[in-house]
Amino acid sequence: MNVTVYTKPGCPPCDATKRKLDKLGVSYEARDVTTDPEAKARVQELGYLGTPVVEYGETHWQGFSPDKCKQLADNLAKDAA
Repeated sequence: MNVTVYTKPGCPPCDATKRKLDKLGVSYEARDVTTDPEAKARVQELGYLGTPVVEYGETHWQGFSPDKCKQLADNLAKDAA
């Protein structure tokens, strides 16, 4: 499964989320909702109106959440073991 971060330019929480995931060694695909209509539609399908949105399988959340980023990294490490 892949981690996707739905983002947009000039979004400090988006940048903070990507920095945190980078620091934790989590690989992800960043999708810009301002230029990718499918990404924008997916965010809306998930029930969110803003960014960032992080999605991994059945897990997803909106906003910068260092705790959730850490939990995601821990779960990915367990899955890889």
